Amino acid sequence: MTRVGRRWASGGLALVACLLALACGTLHNPTEPKPAPEKNSVSNPPDPGGLPAPVFGGPAASPSPSPSPSTDPSGQATPPPSSGEGSTECGQPLPPPITIIDVKVHLRGSDAWILDSTPLVGPDLEYCRKIGFTDNRSVCPVRPEGNPQRSACELYAIGRAKDTNRPGPTWYRNGNFCTGRASGCENNGDNLFLLNAFSSGRYQACAVTGICGEVEVDR
Repeated sequence: MTRVGRRWASGGLALVACLLALACGTLHNPTEPKPAPEKNSVSNPPDPGGLPAPVFGGPAASPSPSPSPSTDPSGQATPPPSSGEGSTECGQPLPPPITIIDVKVHLRGSDAWILDSTPLVGPDLEYCRKIGFTDNRSVCPVRPEGNPQRSACELYAIGRAKDTNRPGPTWYRNGNFCTGRASGCENNGDNLFLLNAFSSGRYQACAVTGICGEVEVDR
């Protein structure tokens, strides 16, 4: 073989050896493909406290309804509710502060409508039970109907009228005192819890504390 032939044979063997080495390296050191990230995935790390996530948007608790009495339209300063008048005759338990005065049309007469007013205390289930109401009511008069202490307890709770200074509520028609037919209304005899209403209007019965009840008269 010539010198040139031997050179090509030697180079060919070297090339074959290199190709075999590359092939072996590929077989012994395979390249592992990296997994592709999942699409539309969201990372949710666990709560470190181990507690469930709060739920928003639930219904809010509704407060319990409470009485919404009107206020004395005279705007005069009122004495403290515990002035003490009538407390001895009323006896125990003394009424808590009244929360509203229940005013209603008692009688529809041809000459006048008779309005009636009743001061109410509560909600106070224990007080109502102690004075004789056993029907589990929590809002009640200061004493049951017919109780001999009722007048004194109402005087203690409601005071005296601002226009007459007699025991009972102060009556107003459209914000004005009831002084007779010219004013459209007048007190019904000696009982200031009753009123003669001659004309239509907004009638209020108010305690010295400023708590009032009202009724609309349309005659």
